[in-house]
Amino acid sequence: MNAFLSAQCPMPHVPCPMPHTVISVRDLRHFYGKQTDEAVAGLNLDIYQGEIFGLIGPDGAGKTTTFQILSGVMPQKSGIVEVLNSQARDVRLQLGYLTQRFSLYQDMSILENLRYAAGLHEVSDAAFKTRSKHYLELLDLAQFQERLAGRLSGGMKQKLALCCVLIHQPKILLLDEPTTGVDPVSRREFWDILAQLAVTENITTVVATPYLDEAERCSRIALMYEGKIQQCDTPANVKASLGVQRLEVYLAIAQLDQAADILKNNVDLRDTVSDVQRFGDRLDVLTAQPQETTKRIKNILKQQQMEIENLAVDSPTLENTFVARLRELKGDNVAGNYPRFFPLEKSTATAIGAENLNKIFGNFRAVKDINLDIKYGEVFGLLGANGAGKTTTIKMLCGLLSASSGIVSLVGETGQLRSAKVRQQLGYMSQKFTLYDDLTIGQNLEFYCGVYGIPRRHRRVKKNWVLQMSDLEGQEDRLTADLPGGWKQRVAFGAAVMHEPKVVFLDEPTSGVDPLARREFWRWINQFASEGMAVLVTTHYLEEAEQCHRLGFMVAGELVAQGTPRQVKQEQPGQLVEWECTHLQQASDLLKERLDRRRVSIFGSRLHTILDNPQAEIPIVENWLKENGIKVQSHREIEFSLEDVFINVVEQARQRGLDVPKD
Repeated sequence: MNAFLSAQCPMPHVPCPMPHTVISVRDLRHFYGKQTDEAVAGLNLDIYQGEIFGLIGPDGAGKTTTFQILSGVMPQKSGIVEVLNSQARDVRLQLGYLTQRFSLYQDMSILENLRYAAGLHEVSDAAFKTRSKHYLELLDLAQFQERLAGRLSGGMKQKLALCCVLIHQPKILLLDEPTTGVDPVSRREFWDILAQLAVTENITTVVATPYLDEAERCSRIALMYEGKIQQCDTPANVKASLGVQRLEVYLAIAQLDQAADILKNNVDLRDTVSDVQRFGDRLDVLTAQPQETTKRIKNILKQQQMEIENLAVDSPTLENTFVARLRELKGDNVAGNYPRFFPLEKSTATAIGAENLNKIFGNFRAVKDINLDIKYGEVFGLLGANGAGKTTTIKMLCGLLSASSGIVSLVGETGQLRSAKVRQQLGYMSQKFTLYDDLTIGQNLEFYCGVYGIPRRHRRVKKNWVLQMSDLEGQEDRLTADLPGGWKQRVAFGAAVMHEPKVVFLDEPTSGVDPLARREFWRWINQFASEGMAVLVTTHYLEEAEQCHRLGFMVAGELVAQGTPRQVKQEQPGQLVEWECTHLQQASDLLKERLDRRRVSIFGSRLHTILDNPQAEIPIVENWLKENGIKVQSHREIEFSLEDVFINVVEQARQRGLDVPKD
């Protein structure tokens, strides 16, 4: 593979005069306590006025430490950091810092949270009145200003948090994973707002995100690893630096992992293939010789009696590039075999069942007549926007919350779902709480060994597997509170499955986890299912959901669609057309004015439109874009992705009158 580009960030391509530097970092270093490894190890960076700068990297790369130093919250150990030509702590009133963990008071209303933030930043009453009206309207929160923050959906919470950091009109926004755990519809709206702020208010934004399709919308990005910037450039140049094309290989879902291993290890591909990556319902093969590689792959898979359903050639995505670079730096994490001491009997019976399930809180009907039949050995994906009722449904299905009406069956039981016998057969990874922050990693794992009744003679082997799977060997005594969010998720996942359960509930298990680690999560999930375990999973990474055997889409408490990934995609009306063009945000805004808004969405560096009659409508759309100075580089008809399906299903439900949260 190609060597890394220089870590020195080049300037963005802009017309004269030269861009104004608002953040300058030279040889920044920082370490914590007695740790010998530096969290930030010689960082050099220039960020310019008005740009959206993306800081991406795996869990523990040093991104949050960098944000804390840039915001003036924490002093660096050494190096030079200048923000707006001053020390960061001296210009804090000109910065807006949105942290990963805490930004809102849950028992205060939207307006009260906003007023509190304004008071902290010395905003006058007159300015607050004007600005609060402006930003609440900009972020579609004006009609909800009396609602408590704790009762907002995830997307609305993040919009309120952004509102709070904008209220004092900062010159620089520092956003540390602002859309983690937020559904795809809300994420797109959030990024539309960031793009608008950059244009209308000339705000500079520095953002960290684990969603690489979001990072495609940045002016420039920097890849961090082990406290250093490994590569920095525009997203287009970073992708081009691989010097390869992307060969999309479509096979039966059940064969993808096996096919990936075969292709990675085949000697006939070593001179033409630089990487093989699983991405949803396909393999992405990175190669500089797509035609020759296509021939060889067809022969190799034919010998293995694997039928290729489709092949396509495209340029690599930013996620392809990120995964390839990480593998180049650290390789794949190999956790060994899962230590199973009790054989899991395969069964075709119902593992998780629901019949006309309802949940009512006061006057609010959170879950409405849900029906499910999930078998052993099946991975079922429960998808939906924030506030759709997914977590409430999971809590009822696993016995943590009583249903208002309806019947739940779990591992053959319909009555005592909270009994020790049932709980022993379940694994549950919650969205918000699984591990105790004030315990070490080892103490947390020992606690769960005790809770799940793992025999003492097996505990050491089980805990070692979790540490190895989490890439935390030798760190058993580390306090859990000190772990980055992605590493916490890995430990929590291990804790939920190490007692060999028959049924596992995973509520957004990969939220905030880097793309390479997410792939490892799903390798384990698929392996457990193949051994007979039933898995119910929720996720906002829709390409992951392609790996589920079946899916259910929840909107406003209702299960509005069910089926295999292929079935739900084929049921979508219209034809999806993908566009490559200049001025992406402008193009999106324009087409949302001319077409139904649900038919237009930004996907990474491209634009997706849903057209009923593409032959007639493509020339019309192309003409609209050209009339507004937008150059169309290419367009093509493609299959719906699950993310397209998700956006379509949510918007259609909203049009049918369902009470969908307007994030």
